[in-house]
Amino acid sequence: MKKIYLIIPVLAALAISACESDFRPSAIGSIDEIIVVMDSTKWDGATALAIEETFGAGFETIPGGFEPKYDLVFRDFRSNEQLDRIRELRNIIFATPIDAESNVGSFVRAILSDDVENRVRQGDSFAFPLEDRWARDQWTLILTSTTDEELAEKIRNSERSLVEHLEEREFERRKREVFRRGEQVAISEDLWENHGWKVRMQHDYVKAIDSTDAVVFARYLPENNRRMWAWWKDGVSDIEFLDENWINATRDSLMQIYMQGQRDGSYVTTDYRRPMQTREIDTGNRLIGFESMGIWQMVGNFMGGPYVNFTYYDPDTERLFMVEYWQFAPSVTKRRFVRQFQAMGRTFESDSTWTRDRQNAITEVR
Repeated sequence: MKKIYLIIPVLAALAISACESDFRPSAIGSIDEIIVVMDSTKWDGATALAIEETFGAGFETIPGGFEPKYDLVFRDFRSNEQLDRIRELRNIIFATPIDAESNVGSFVRAILSDDVENRVRQGDSFAFPLEDRWARDQWTLILTSTTDEELAEKIRNSERSLVEHLEEREFERRKREVFRRGEQVAISEDLWENHGWKVRMQHDYVKAIDSTDAVVFARYLPENNRRMWAWWKDGVSDIEFLDENWINATRDSLMQIYMQGQRDGSYVTTDYRRPMQTREIDTGNRLIGFESMGIWQMVGNFMGGPYVNFTYYDPDTERLFMVEYWQFAPSVTKRRFVRQFQAMGRTFESDSTWTRDRQNAITEVR
């Protein structure tokens, strides 16, 4: 909570809100690129290194070569024209000591109120997000403190809350990216009607398995083969057992049944030699959610790739769910698709009116 608290007061203190008019142009630039605006003499300094270690850190749960969370491009400006071009971009970080005698320092002080500047000098605040400040679909973050070294320390100490703030914005962008070519609304409606849950389904996934407690969908592409599977269980009144070990063990047991390879005896399992991570996520509603990421491998075959697993619990209906996406694409970079999986899994919804009697009735009809 302490890390998140560093950002929350900023919204009230700045009293800066995005203009809702439509005349502003859309921001330009890649979804996963951040323009870091700093005095060029500080590009090798402590703050620059801290930003590289947080926003530019590598994805540990992606196989193959190094892929950072975000591509960082460092820039300075010497004129209003250069600043105007920067303010057209999609993701921007302005980073500087509050009293720096530089163009970036002067710009940051011009944006912040006197009260906020005092907060910075007293060490109470350092991170100031601006939503759609100069263009539509724009994310901007001002990072400032009393010294370069102090700012670097604050960035590292608040890594998760800072990066997650941009990730949440990216997930919304990825949803638009995934579904701009259309989505299969009929599949989502069928899942809702017959199983009491749904996710938004991309336009070209094909159903492979549909049982009373599991479904599997496949997206067959020669260079980018993907799967989505889900499983659920009713009558779960207590989830004290739910932790990373249980999630991984349950995933492995289910994939041995539903994720079998073409060779006899081959099936998908977790590659425990590689890094894994599980974290609780804010679902924004009554659901309790966990996101797990890692690398899968095929037992009995030389295959593997990244996966993103979501475990959700609905306390109103006492139902437990797993939704997982994975990819086999050895010849392509994977960051974009992992981010898409994270975005799609966050579209999960559970029917709060679902009952076991309704499930039994549907099963009998089948």
